[in-house]
Amino acid sequence: MVASLVLGMFSGLIAGLFGIGGGIIIVPVLVLLFKVQGLPHDLIMIMAIATSLAAIIITATSSVLAHHRLGSVLWDKVFRLIPGIMLGAIVGAVVADSINTGLLKAILIAHLLYVGTEMALARQPKPGSENYSKLTDFGVASLIGLFSSLVGIGGGTLTVPYLVHCHYAMRNAIAIAAACTLPIAVGGTLSYMVLGMRVAHIPEWSFGYVYGPAFAGVALSSLFTAPIGAKLAHKLPALKLKRYFSVLIFILAAKLIWQ
Repeated sequence: MVASLVLGMFSGLIAGLFGIGGGIIIVPVLVLLFKVQGLPHDLIMIMAIATSLAAIIITATSSVLAHHRLGSVLWDKVFRLIPGIMLGAIVGAVVADSINTGLLKAILIAHLLYVGTEMALARQPKPGSENYSKLTDFGVASLIGLFSSLVGIGGGTLTVPYLVHCHYAMRNAIAIAAACTLPIAVGGTLSYMVLGMRVAHIPEWSFGYVYGPAFAGVALSSLFTAPIGAKLAHKLPALKLKRYFSVLIFILAAKLIWQ
């Protein structure tokens, strides 16, 4: 429980600071914790993903409220992306439940390496001047929701570059991405809970694939640190912080590969 509380504090801070759901840290750390706790091997990966999304509901709510108070969230764009994101999140959970643990782990590792590389190089999304149609927004949002739900993340690493390409300022892109994290987390969590109900050897205190004790620890502590991260996003040199953060991501990816 203590480890979950510490994890929640850190993931909440990261969520507010970079406009991501925190899952990029929560999932690999939960995989390591669940292995130590002796959860069934074939359920560790999918339960880490489901529990991460459940915790992100709390993190995202706190984070988006903080961004909203700062006047950064453009809600018309958020509501335009929500239908596709929700649909994609549901499909992503179904896909994760259908493939084997090894493939799911490989997808997660590949994403960690991609995000780590992007942050290490401190690449800024290239701004564009595109004003895409509602159909394009729906298609892109569906893909973001699907992949995010598949690996247990809030989708900020995918949503922010898309929004910057659509000529949104970085400050607004981060805030919109934070708001879009909530429907991803809700759609994915509910789907994983329903899909896990039919699993016979699910651990005690689980709600489908969501592991209750870990969810409680991560969610409770992240609730207090996400607003702090959102405020720091407007004050700290985010590019330098991303380079430091990338080192941690590479370490987590290496741990997963080693295991």
